[in-house]
Amino acid sequence: MPPTPRPRPKILIVLHQESSSPGRVGHMLIEEGFDLDLRCPPLGDALPETLDGHAGTVVFGGPMSANDEDEFVRRETDWLKIPLRENRPLLGICLGAQMLVNHLGGKVEGHGEGLVEIGWYPLTATEAGKKLMRWPEMVYQFHREGFSLPKDATLLATAETYPNQAFRYGDNAWGIQFHGELTRAMMQRWVVRGAHRFELPGAQPGRDHLGGRLIWDMHLKRWLGEFLQTIFGKPALS
Repeated sequence: MPPTPRPRPKILIVLHQESSSPGRVGHMLIEEGFDLDLRCPPLGDALPETLDGHAGTVVFGGPMSANDEDEFVRRETDWLKIPLRENRPLLGICLGAQMLVNHLGGKVEGHGEGLVEIGWYPLTATEAGKKLMRWPEMVYQFHREGFSLPKDATLLATAETYPNQAFRYGDNAWGIQFHGELTRAMMQRWVVRGAHRFELPGAQPGRDHLGGRLIWDMHLKRWLGEFLQTIFGKPALS
């Protein structure tokens, strides 16, 4: 008899709204051979006490602030000690990265002049980032707060308005401020539901969000695939 295939390893996916989706990150991880374990702490989902049953975790963004006093924000920020202690692959995206920064003793706050990044903005890789991989020149943003660089973290990418855009902490913890996970349907939904934010200083009009996607998204998508492989690798399924 042929050997029984191993079960597909699971990635813990942490979302923050009922309507949230892991989007392209989820699609790519499934294509690479992982299963997804979706949890939404604001809806009461518990997070595991260990990641022994998971190959890593991705903590996504959301409309709330990492500085909010909501119980789930404090609980989730404290929970990040588990992947850090167990040295499991951890990726924080936008809010997820900001929670990681808060956990590591850094600071999350808005721009001193009230500027936001909502739309497509230039990204510059640091020397450490360039050694890791090739980065996209433009990335999609949707945030009003940024983060300081945690102590002992390595800055991988920077930008003009919010200088800290991507970092690595230790062997397996990563944070990015921008969004590579959006499918076209997700971006259209964000543009409709977030239209009231396009009046904020520094934000771009909705038409530029979708127009920019036609130009820059293919490069962002290619980078995302390489980035996820760098973090999570490719599981052995047999």
